[in-house]
Amino acid sequence: MERVGFIGLGIMGGGMTRNLLKAGHAVTVWNRTAARMEEFVALGAQRAASPADLAVRCDVILICVSNTPDVEQVLFGPQGVAEGARPGTLVVDHSTISPRRTAEMARRLAEQRVAFLDAPVSGGSEGAARGTLSIMIGGEAKDVERALPILRAYGKTITHVGPHGAGQMTKLVNQILVVVNQLAASEALLFAQAGGLDLTKTIEAVKDGAGGSWMLAHRGPQMIVRDFRPGFTIDLQQKDLRLVLEAADEMGVPLLGTSLVFQLYRTLQAQGLGGEGNHALVKALERLMGVELGGEKDR
Repeated sequence: MERVGFIGLGIMGGGMTRNLLKAGHAVTVWNRTAARMEEFVALGAQRAASPADLAVRCDVILICVSNTPDVEQVLFGPQGVAEGARPGTLVVDHSTISPRRTAEMARRLAEQRVAFLDAPVSGGSEGAARGTLSIMIGGEAKDVERALPILRAYGKTITHVGPHGAGQMTKLVNQILVVVNQLAASEALLFAQAGGLDLTKTIEAVKDGAGGSWMLAHRGPQMIVRDFRPGFTIDLQQKDLRLVLEAADEMGVPLLGTSLVFQLYRTLQAQGLGGEGNHALVKALERLMGVELGGEKDR
């Protein structure tokens, strides 16, 4: 069994690492905030002193951090993975970052004979905890086959979508669908509230029909009880939407709905709500519509 390293033990990475340990993998961990490693050491993981130290110890290195500069720092910064990785090491990046920069990083690692897969994930904190994530992968087929026994510990739908960068591009497609579906769910539930409907029954009636979506089924019940704890924060969603809009600008593709959601989230960030879950998008519409979920109609 290959020795596995995991870098980044946040909401998503933490759930994925727990599933790796549960599946019996030998796991070494590193996290920028060192105290975060203690839980996983207690579960049987080994603690690394740095990404380079982790790389020396591991055959397959998994990364799940916030943004493009974070991945670059973990890989190529002082005491980064590139300093410790041996020829034949496989790096799998589960972060959501720039497709163009991803391809550049893959080329840099290839110069050291280190293989790379961009493998962003979708399914929220629930999917990470339950081991049911969707994983979209860019890179070489032989490296995907090598990674599969590890990825199956936390992934349910695992798809090789193309060469380096294609995984990230597919994740941006996913993020367009996430935010536009969240906009639709927010608008629809506020319409239901204004119409005097029972919101729980309304969700049950429509969630498995043609108008259903993951966001409605999983975030709708939270929205109607005003539970805006994050499975994925507004701030992180905005980081992803910037990537979407940058890529769209490079291609000359207009994204009307995505641009609207980006601006609505920006209004919430301006109110200090960036740490709330991305389903708090409904709060921006509440102010526009004069309707509040779970509150008075015509406020």
